[in-house]
Amino acid sequence: MAVNVKSDIETYVIMRVKEMRESAGLSQSELALRLDVSNGFIGQAESSKSPTKYNLNHLNKLAVVFDCSLKDFMPEKPFSK
Repeated sequence: MAVNVKSDIETYVIMRVKEMRESAGLSQSELALRLDVSNGFIGQAESSKSPTKYNLNHLNKLAVVFDCSLKDFMPEKPFSK
């Protein structure tokens, strides 16, 4: 039985970062280097099977990398559950 190890909001943020990474033409390894995280971290974060996720410090660095606001990683409305 598959258990979702990430919440809806965590999954949303991760998928938003992935979209931005791909739009910028960055590989997972290139983004990992810019965030100063291990080479496999981005792949683990993007995997639904891994509990790895971005924290606020990661999101701040990502906003610098993508020259955007922290708000750009968040949904318009909160998830209700």
